[in-house]
Amino acid sequence: MERSDVSIAGIPADFSRWDEVLALIMRAFAFMDGVIDPPSSAHLLTVDALRAKARRETGFLAFDGDRIVGCVFALERTDDVYIGKLAVAPDSQGQGIGRKLMRAVEILALSRGRAVLELETRIELTANHAAFARLGFHETDRTAHEGYVSPTSITMRKTIS
Repeated sequence: MERSDVSIAGIPADFSRWDEVLALIMRAFAFMDGVIDPPSSAHLLTVDALRAKARRETGFLAFDGDRIVGCVFALERTDDVYIGKLAVAPDSQGQGIGRKLMRAVEILALSRGRAVLELETRIELTANHAAFARLGFHETDRTAHEGYVSPTSITMRKTIS
């Protein structure tokens, strides 16, 4: 069931609620602690790092009233748009917010002449693989983090039009 009352907006240049976005990401990624190896790069994020990320990438936020309930970042590359840090507040998951955020990235990509989206998800997060597959993504590669022999991440891509 998709919530129609949740709005999606681009992150403005003068945005100041980075502490809330950081807290949202930490809550949304907390379930991964002790599940994925190596630990999520979300643990390396700070308010300053998020602010810098938003200068390099296009960010979108999902709002339930004034409350930030989701975010995603999109990095324009030569041939595609890379999606990172998709996060939905745990108490708001399953309501179509992630789908709405991904739709905003698709619209951005098409407006910039990119017809391919790419993301990475961890090997252990099979529910995420299934969720992204439902959104039209398919596995294209498996890679290992530095220092790991076996794959730790799955690369998934989607062609849009």
